[in-house]
Amino acid sequence: MTKTMMMDRTSMTMPGTSAMSAPSTASSGPNFMMVPRCTMKMEKCTGGMKMTCSCDDPVAASMMQNLCTMLAGGMVSCCCMMNGMMVSCCNLTMGMCKCDMTKDGCCITCTSGDAKCCEMIQACCDCMTAMMKAGCTCCVMMNNTAVCCC
Repeated sequence: MTKTMMMDRTSMTMPGTSAMSAPSTASSGPNFMMVPRCTMKMEKCTGGMKMTCSCDDPVAASMMQNLCTMLAGGMVSCCCMMNGMMVSCCNLTMGMCKCDMTKDGCCITCTSGDAKCCEMIQACCDCMTAMMKAGCTCCVMMNNTAVCCC
């Protein structure tokens, strides 16, 4: 690997250039985003799993739908947390995920034609369902951006 590129949080440095030559564009504070709270239902379906996220508040539902529309087509992940610590995270890279809008939220379906990948997706469904029943908070992410939490 003779041609590599290093990326810094504040600037991009390439071989032969100095990091000091590029002005810093990083903000001084942390980046936070409000994530809509929703009711989440996960269930197995033919070939994989289906997650249905719905919000009582129409503004929250609209925000979730806009996030899903902007981030659709990327990696879908589900992270379960208890007391602010991640307990489990499933990256649903073993299947194709699609997002359909509902009247009060969205429905994310992750499926695969491969039997073993289908088993993995359904095992993630079982894991996340058990953790939510035990009191964990589940956060659905697309492209590492939180879309909704329950």
